[in-house]
Amino acid sequence: MNGARTKQNITAQDVARKAGVSRAVVSRALSNNGSISPDTRARVLQVAEELGYQVNFLAQGLNRRRSHLIGVIVSHISDPFRSSLLDGLLREIQRHGFQALVTEIHNEQELAETLRNFTQFRVSGVIVTSGKPPEALVNQCVQQQIPVVGINRQPDIPGVDYVCSDNVAGAVLAAEQLVKGGCRRFGWLNNNNSTWAGRMRGEAFILALQQRGVDTLQDLVMLIATEEGYEGGFQAAVQKTEGIQGIFCANAQLACGFLDGMRQRGKNAPDDFQLIGFDNTPQTAQYSYQLTTLHQDVSEISRQALAHLLARTRNPAHPSQISWVNVSLIHRRTSPSTQ
Repeated sequence: MNGARTKQNITAQDVARKAGVSRAVVSRALSNNGSISPDTRARVLQVAEELGYQVNFLAQGLNRRRSHLIGVIVSHISDPFRSSLLDGLLREIQRHGFQALVTEIHNEQELAETLRNFTQFRVSGVIVTSGKPPEALVNQCVQQQIPVVGINRQPDIPGVDYVCSDNVAGAVLAAEQLVKGGCRRFGWLNNNNSTWAGRMRGEAFILALQQRGVDTLQDLVMLIATEEGYEGGFQAAVQKTEGIQGIFCANAQLACGFLDGMRQRGKNAPDDFQLIGFDNTPQTAQYSYQLTTLHQDVSEISRQALAHLLARTRNPAHPSQISWVNVSLIHRRTSPSTQ
């Protein structure tokens, strides 16, 4: 054996020695945190690459009490909006010099287990995009000064910050568009196991219609999908939709499924009915759909989520805060122009 060290055995101290800097400078350069000159950072990164040094984030967490990992909890990653949101979060997390630890959950038990695992990994923060985390476990994170941010979650746990799309404003825009489009009888489509955000959109839509003189007891039909997503919307099209002129859907997948279901019955938007969705996923812009929809700004949601995490790291005892992110109406073919 020639005694040469393998890349797996190269340490941060080896990088510091060859770069002619301290171990602390290497840490700041590799984590992209702290004060360091661009030239020094470039030299450290070049030496680290030459030696084949890789940062062990888990070991780093054990040494520093906190890793450079941020835990992200998601469900239904295949859903276009959720995958778009996850992509925005990953970009923002990396932009701040962290790495994401992403876990997909399927039920509340998995969510609780994931939170426990994140505390063991000593993550620097947790972002919850799906499910309702047990308050006791969230309190453990808060007690350990691990900031937690919920996205489009019900803001009901002290010590947690929330970033939500302005669901009320979106519902008002939808109601206004349908009323101005000449609709007099309306439908609201959601699924049985709606999210908090979905329920909020429905409640705000009803109120917005009432404020515009609509008798919602007589002229609003509640359409309930028995499944989530596209299939739920497709199946909902066979419900009692006769006479409904304007339909607002809780999300884009429901809207696309409903549109196809109505087409199968020989009805098309906007000639036979008007349709508005929520999310503005890439699918809604495709030629076959061209869905009028509310746009959620995933870049701004992600930016605000990281801003809350970093702010709470600096001041863990700060009262909970809620940021509402603006939404906008994207007008396409499923509703007429009201300009």
